[in-house]
Amino acid sequence: MTANIPVLVILLPLCSALPCLALTKVNRHLGNAVVKIACLGSFVLSVIQLTEVVKNGPIHYAIGNYAVPYGIELVIDSLNAVLLVAFSLIGILTLIFAGNFGDRKRPMMIAAANAEIALLITGLLGMTSTGDVFNLYVFLEITSLSAYCLISLGGSRGVVSAYRYMLVGTIAATFYLLGIGILYGATGTLNMGDMAKILNEGGHDNAMLVAMCFLIPAFGIKMALFPFHGWQPSAYAHAEPGSRPLITGVMGKVPALAMFRFFFCIYGTDFRFVRLSLILLGVFSVIGMLYGSIMAMGQSDIRKILAYSSVAQIGYISLGFAIGTPISLAGAFLHMLGHAFMKGGLFFCTGAIRYKYGTADIDNFGRIYKKMPLTCGLLVIASLSMIGIPPTVGFFSKWYLALGAAGRHEWIYIAVLVISSLLNAVYFFKLIEKVFIRQSAGLKERWKSEEFELPVSIILPVVVCFLAILGLGLFNVRIIDILLMTLEGVGL
Repeated sequence: MTANIPVLVILLPLCSALPCLALTKVNRHLGNAVVKIACLGSFVLSVIQLTEVVKNGPIHYAIGNYAVPYGIELVIDSLNAVLLVAFSLIGILTLIFAGNFGDRKRPMMIAAANAEIALLITGLLGMTSTGDVFNLYVFLEITSLSAYCLISLGGSRGVVSAYRYMLVGTIAATFYLLGIGILYGATGTLNMGDMAKILNEGGHDNAMLVAMCFLIPAFGIKMALFPFHGWQPSAYAHAEPGSRPLITGVMGKVPALAMFRFFFCIYGTDFRFVRLSLILLGVFSVIGMLYGSIMAMGQSDIRKILAYSSVAQIGYISLGFAIGTPISLAGAFLHMLGHAFMKGGLFFCTGAIRYKYGTADIDNFGRIYKKMPLTCGLLVIASLSMIGIPPTVGFFSKWYLALGAAGRHEWIYIAVLVISSLLNAVYFFKLIEKVFIRQSAGLKERWKSEEFELPVSIILPVVVCFLAILGLGLFNVRIIDILLMTLEGVGL
């Protein structure tokens, strides 16, 4: 059983998504229950897998026992083992949360949304686990197709956003295929480890450079890196409310992991054009951090504030790649972990507020803390973490990024980190001021209870994200040590 954990982590959500609608026909709750149990099982197995990797080192799993490099391989190291735990946890929290949205009189529509969420989880976990560049494309398409559907379920504006994302997403997928096609033609293999060995032997510089020219925009579009982010704000803001925390919290992180695999693991830092590419990535990151923060300051819809904020936050992750030292890479991945819970948690909060009051305009948030103390508590903690206030995870991830930049004397990066954090403070403190100080707008409650501010299925994800943001901050040293088990010796 334990020997098959790497593939079971992926197969459980996939196998629950396929019969979800049929089971809902039998019983309106059965399909959704099966999906939640399967995804919970995937989370539990990912935790077991992480403990095995920390104790015994990386896991190499050949699917169907076909010899590598001819078969498909899953490779689980300390880096993606940690990410699998976080991503699967946010996946199951999203499924629990999503049950509160949608028309209760149309259980098949709710089941369809849950099936799509399970497929999205499958694609994200598959991309995180795979050691094969074409298998990465397969899971990328599973992720993209399910995301298009979930975004389109957000209403008429969601349909337009999904269509726009589909157009640019198709371009990104085409660029990725062209890139790996060139690398396959040069090396004759699709296995990441085998490809890295052949490329490191030399003689493939031209093919590697042309492939890189396709791969940078491909990953840039998928992770919404500036200037490839145009699809992202409306897609994040108008996606189906129940699935929004997973889409915003995780979907942009996995392509960033794939970019890291190509730049630092397949190409390697000895390739002469990698350093030039990292400089270009640094320029994109710096502009994105400032642009996203400035655009967020001008929004009044909290969904748009958080969407533009994500452009800046992706810039922090790519900045860690651009600096390229092991400690900056660890900071980037710690920020990836933290941001998944910060942004996912903030969208849990926005969904909760909309569920109770039916609004997403921050001008209507006056003193809602009196009715929603737990939700507003997470909103404050997540906001402080986004700014970078200790002891939250956002402070420590930025600290490690700054340490990496200082080690390479990249003072401009440190300056931009500080400026971007100050800009974050402007719009997040404005949000906090609306919630705690502004005069009440007198909104009518759409959901009332004398026992809880919201249903338990909404409160639970809020509380878990609250604890994760603080826990990742307080135990950041242990997490960095686990990440460095893979990252030590990888960077510049």
